[in-house]
Amino acid sequence: MRPSSAPSSRRAAGGFTLLEMIVVLVIIGLIMGLVGPRLFRQADRAKVQTAETQVRMLRGALETMRLDLGRFPTRDEGLQLLTNRPSDPAVAQRWQGPYLEDGVPLDPWGNPYQYAPTPTGNHAFTLYSFGGDGQPGGEGTDADIGQLPEQ
Repeated sequence: MRPSSAPSSRRAAGGFTLLEMIVVLVIIGLIMGLVGPRLFRQADRAKVQTAETQVRMLRGALETMRLDLGRFPTRDEGLQLLTNRPSDPAVAQRWQGPYLEDGVPLDPWGNPYQYAPTPTGNHAFTLYSFGGDGQPGGEGTDADIGQLPEQ
């Protein structure tokens, strides 16, 4: 005689019900609603830290170039002088660049860094990013980052 087995249910063979799928999707949505904003804040903070690091890197390259040329780039030459030989033969002779391997980077938001040979604070030039909004001023991740011009 065969041992009796428990009757198999149709539910085990049929998969999940629509109600169970909706409950799972609601739970996933709630988790993403809690975790998502934290991840975006982390990404914004990482961009600010990247901009700060790039400003320090550009400042170092400018200081190295100043040792060779005896001056910082003019407003017209800008940061491009870090990668492009100057057209003035007297300056080009002393230029030992390029001073950046991969060219002048854009800030983490895709905007060019702002440079001027105007002294600010303890620095001989201004060098900064407009931050997340790409506009002067701002707060939080939209604040300007770097060696800002004096107001």
